[in-house]
Amino acid sequence: MKKLSVLLGLPLLLSFFGCGAAEKSPSPAPASDAILIDVRSVEEFNAGYVEGAVNIPLDVIDSEISKVVPDKNTPVQLYCRSGRRSGMAMEKMLQKGYTNVSNLGGYKEAQQKLNRRLKER
Repeated sequence: MKKLSVLLGLPLLLSFFGCGAAEKSPSPAPASDAILIDVRSVEEFNAGYVEGAVNIPLDVIDSEISKVVPDKNTPVQLYCRSGRRSGMAMEKMLQKGYTNVSNLGGYKEAQQKLNRRLKER
């Protein structure tokens, strides 16, 4: 009987400590209601961006994000050139209490995942 209770409690224990299948996080699914944010510099954004994106450079995301996304539960998808800056922006947003943030990676990955065109200014 003790063995059975240990076996039945194992999945719960593993999920509590972040082990097992729950460790893998799938690629973020494109959310049609998500706000798409390009965290590259203004110059990079002006050279071309994913259709529908708003530009908030990484160096001002702390002070500007609440103006663009006041509700911290709003789905937000971030991208940059390679995914590095958007990962940093995601961490900053999570620290500020945003709950639904994903990093799409680089702008080409974001374009493909969202099936959107690249726009040029």
